[in-house]
Amino acid sequence: MNLFLRQTLERQLIRLHELDALLSASDVVSDMERFRRLTREHAETSLLAEHYRRLTQREADLASAQALRADVSGDAEMAQMAEDEIAAAHIDIAELDQALQLMLIPKDPDDVRPAFLEIRAGTGGDESALFAGDLLRMYTRFADLCGWRCELISESPSELGGYKEVVLRLAGEPDGQGVGVYGRLRFESGGHRVQRVPATETQGRIHTSACTVAVLPEPDEAQAVQINPAELRIDTFRASGAGGQHINKTDSAVRVTHLPTGIVAECQDDRSQHRNKARALQVLAARIQEKERSERAAKDAAMRKGLVGSGDRSDRIRTYNFPQGRLTDHRINLTLYKLGHIMEGELGDVVTALQVARGAELLADLESQNL
Repeated sequence: MNLFLRQTLERQLIRLHELDALLSASDVVSDMERFRRLTREHAETSLLAEHYRRLTQREADLASAQALRADVSGDAEMAQMAEDEIAAAHIDIAELDQALQLMLIPKDPDDVRPAFLEIRAGTGGDESALFAGDLLRMYTRFADLCGWRCELISESPSELGGYKEVVLRLAGEPDGQGVGVYGRLRFESGGHRVQRVPATETQGRIHTSACTVAVLPEPDEAQAVQINPAELRIDTFRASGAGGQHINKTDSAVRVTHLPTGIVAECQDDRSQHRNKARALQVLAARIQEKERSERAAKDAAMRKGLVGSGDRSDRIRTYNFPQGRLTDHRINLTLYKLGHIMEGELGDVVTALQVARGAELLADLESQNL
């Protein structure tokens, strides 16, 4: 860990003492909003301080073990004990160092929010739609491993069992670093390319097809973009796909079009037209908010694309090569030869690597600004 990060952590320890004093003041509870804000900051800073104390302790343990190894070079048993402690300390220090770097990443307020996950088939026809279904399964299994809740918002099945388009809502509690669903999945936005022999291929040739994935934070109701009802066109229709007798017999599905931008959102998962409309409006607000965010970023000429890309959905961010059992993320040059496990939802290594890469870039920017 470099000097800048250690200095940052030392300042956090000082801040923790300040927060202790502020929260013990008699007048703090008179302003509940300030009290909640200070309590939240105290919890985050306490966790950071605890990790830093464990890191410094394990560094001291490492130094002691190294000194012991030098002193007992003639005692094979003691030397082995020292070697075991050195190896364990190196592992713990690496894990704590990575965790602290993730905690120090400047927080995006949206990171703790639930997210809408949109998957659309692209080039490749039926094979692309089948791959969209595989991606849906991968993300829902990853959500299960994380303990998140999944809610199907809308779907457009293909004839062979995949999806032309599918939209999910994912919600869950933040992890140990205070990162929620959107913060974990935000770097999944982009083009996902697959290379494999399709089920429809009779001559065993490898085909390449693609899907696009978009991850949008669910807007905070208090901060969501304001939509003028006069600028909306709302259509109802009969839902498609599975759902029992009722879902296909009433016009419960809702499609909402924002006339000024042409952005469309629909929901067909619930029997209630009212609830489908409310959910479709949430998705619409998220898409409008994302459009505004993208336009602001495009106008900022100084904004660098960064290690994890711009989030532009036309970017080819990842390749899934089934014949080689290989996944490659092109933004950070990450290659893993465990594609089967990843497609079963074990996406944690990929997601964490992207967070670490982005965090390293942001921390480097902070360090350069403080030089």
